[in-house]
Amino acid sequence: MARYTGPKTKKSRAFGQPIYGYDKYYERRKYPPGHHGGGRRRRQKSDYALQLMEKQKAKYTYGVLERQFRNLFHAAESARGVTGEILIQFLESRLDNTVFRMGIAPTRRAARQLVTHKHIVLNGVLTNIPSVILRPGDVVAVRGKSQSMEVINESVNSKSDVRKFPWLEFNKDKMEGTFVSVPERENIPETINEQLIVELYSK
Repeated sequence: MARYTGPKTKKSRAFGQPIYGYDKYYERRKYPPGHHGGGRRRRQKSDYALQLMEKQKAKYTYGVLERQFRNLFHAAESARGVTGEILIQFLESRLDNTVFRMGIAPTRRAARQLVTHKHIVLNGVLTNIPSVILRPGDVVAVRGKSQSMEVINESVNSKSDVRKFPWLEFNKDKMEGTFVSVPERENIPETINEQLIVELYSK
């Protein structure tokens, strides 16, 4: 399966929440997509359907492919602790997600593009792998030549308030931030029921 590049609002409507952030078009049409989306009575979903939808929601939210997601789940399953929480922590600790959370990019999709196009430096080393899982103390910075890019400056000046993410620190002037610690589940704002994902993979 290729990475999803289609209409964001359509996916948000399918999941019943703005998974890509605030969307004025979603706010106007909060019912499911399709010709009868707003008026047709829908049958109650089975447990399997709910579990599958939750997994799909997590995949689309973080922009992760099926194989990557499954590998992350198996890594979380073999780690010490609650599997579902560790899975969400892994997703939050990805380099592309961290670039987005720090405000360097306006969306996760844009953050992934910045990383793959070599605009981001990790611990002083240029990297183009969005899926790198960060560890406490890792330093993420915008490459010197890239600090004048309009998209980065606009995002940093409008969205670089990381105070609501206590596991991150960011310096606007240096365009450099630190992944201070692995985030606690209660501090991660995504409304994903990870227990349903665990149940799905446990079948």
